[in-house]
Amino acid sequence: MTNLSRRKFIFTTGAAAAASIVAHGCSSNTASSGGNAPSAAPAANVSTVANAPKVETTKAKLGFIALTDSAPLIIAKEKGFFAKYGMTDVEVIKQKSWPVTRDNLKIGSAGDGIDGAHILSPMPYLMTINDKVPMYLLARLNTNGQAISVANKFKELKVNLESKALKEAATKAKADKKSLKAGITFPGGTHDLWMRYWLAAGNINPDQDMVLEPVPPPQMVANMKVNTIDAFCVGEPWNAQLVSQKLGYSALVTGELWKDHPEKAFAMRQDWVDKNPNAAQALLMAILEAQQWCDKLENKEEMCKICADRKYFNVAAADIIERAKGNIDFGDGRTEKEFPYRMKFWADNASYPYKSHDIWFLTEDIRWGYLPKDTKVKEIVDQVNKEDLWKKAAKAIGVPNSEIPTSSSRGVETFFDGVKFDPEKPEEYLQALKIKKV
Repeated sequence: MTNLSRRKFIFTTGAAAAASIVAHGCSSNTASSGGNAPSAAPAANVSTVANAPKVETTKAKLGFIALTDSAPLIIAKEKGFFAKYGMTDVEVIKQKSWPVTRDNLKIGSAGDGIDGAHILSPMPYLMTINDKVPMYLLARLNTNGQAISVANKFKELKVNLESKALKEAATKAKADKKSLKAGITFPGGTHDLWMRYWLAAGNINPDQDMVLEPVPPPQMVANMKVNTIDAFCVGEPWNAQLVSQKLGYSALVTGELWKDHPEKAFAMRQDWVDKNPNAAQALLMAILEAQQWCDKLENKEEMCKICADRKYFNVAAADIIERAKGNIDFGDGRTEKEFPYRMKFWADNASYPYKSHDIWFLTEDIRWGYLPKDTKVKEIVDQVNKEDLWKKAAKAIGVPNSEIPTSSSRGVETFFDGVKFDPEKPEEYLQALKIKKV
């Protein structure tokens, strides 16, 4: 994929309009209007608790993308958790795409941007290294919960967890000068890396055999409808919406690629956190409590109703609820109930930002040419990943020691194809991979 195409994203002007690939430009970061979803009930008046930090400021601007894994930020706002810990003036602001999120973080709230965000886990590193905007990764927001979806035309090939059935179709399309296209949300981000890993495991070179194009998450389904893309990797509710509209099916959910894999993160500008350490802790305390709330089965329906509101996702709650509970209708006849690969916000240390996971993300970004091969991976992870602040916030809200990891490494990870990643030896992992750019 050329540097030019990496800076492009696909947009659709209407459900029936032809989609076009255009260069990324400036966009407003305000919430979208329109839609018929009922307004969520406002948060009840909440008094600041005794253990709230003495915050330097009560204000923060936090961005989010319309994806289910942004729920902890939305719930922290709507259920009064931010206010509970003294952050009474937090704005949770809808972003139109990940490039918009990046750009608004680069300018910060002083430039009418944002201070922090629900973000793809590799992005704080890409911003720190490539954009020279130092970031802190403060928490993981979730594990699992994404999917790779494909057009209905691939059902007869039985494309699912194994991508190799796409190889012949990709070769034929390329010969006809009509390359298969896959939508990903941001170059070097999680969805890009899941798509690339899945394709490469099936002996498909994502840079030679197919075309990967960035598409804003809420526009994935519309682009599939007008045949601009043949597949995509994104979070919910967009995979479920594709199935409900009978436009395609989920080949797999990403937890099948890598059980309990890290996904989104909560990150903030380094200068904001360094200037407002108590306020940063208060935000973390609120988000961790919101993650605990979101992970309880009895709260799932309320969570989905709140997130479905027009100022947040602007979708039907029905598009969110089942997969949030782990009930997966893949759209090709396969169904799963209470799937163990469901999205997790708190269970099994989902919130804790393991440094070993960030080492994998950076290693994969080196693999695909998004970072130079001489990147000092462990050094930059120690700089950006603030798992010590996570532990401080967790202890402050009374998280039991049994739920606080004692190591910043989860150890050796095993992927669906049997490949293992040892975070102590990332170079060996990279060297053993057959398809790569580096």
